[in-house]
Amino acid sequence: MRILLQQDNINPNKADRYGRTPLSFAAQSGHEAIVGMLLDRNDISAGTADGDDRTPLSFAAQSGHEAVLRILLQPEDVNPDKANGYGRTPLSWAGHSCHEGVVKMLLELDDVNPDQADTIFGQTPL
Repeated sequence: MRILLQQDNINPNKADRYGRTPLSFAAQSGHEAIVGMLLDRNDISAGTADGDDRTPLSFAAQSGHEAVLRILLQPEDVNPDKANGYGRTPLSWAGHSCHEGVVKMLLELDDVNPDQADTIFGQTPL
């Protein structure tokens, strides 16, 4: 990853056909070092959403990657309560996937609504 990021002709924000970037894949897979390397660049935003309005934070929350979540929550442009196109927030992804540590981390944040319902079935994280 480090070698690729040193290349001038590489676009680290290039999205696939679904709008997913390398950062969202690294977050979903729990690759702390890669997430850190990508966010060290000035041209990558942790708050960038894909075609379904899912952020790297929501992928990390769904997969239960607490260390990655801590890294992704540091930048100011990250909304820890950002809902995707179906109203699912990082907290709802973590709750539905039974990731207790991630749920606890997100509930400690003032700007996370623990009672936000999705727009498909009206389900809350609980």
